[in-house]
Amino acid sequence: MENFEKQKKYRIAKKRVQEEKGFYSHLTAYVIVNIFLLFINSDFIDDGFNNWLNWNLYITPFFWGIGLFFHWVKVFNPNIIFSRQWEKRKIKEIMDEDNTMDYL
Repeated sequence: MENFEKQKKYRIAKKRVQEEKGFYSHLTAYVIVNIFLLFINSDFIDDGFNNWLNWNLYITPFFWGIGLFFHWVKVFNPNIIFSRQWEKRKIKEIMDEDNTMDYL
């Protein structure tokens, strides 16, 4: 039985590592591709830094960044709104209320 638990924990840990590895690969591709696209689309060689305010340069990084954000949320599950501390406080609060209530 103990061996089964170790195997289960190993599979969960391996899956977690694969998910994080996928996210970091996605992040690396995002950075490299978008830097490349910015330099190519901005005509940096001809115009220098004069063309960097063109909003068309930032469409791909913006929308891809939204996708990358959702990938981050899926992998790391930060629970931005309902954090673990909030959950612990709420459980304690409800348990304290239940102790003071009289059941008929």
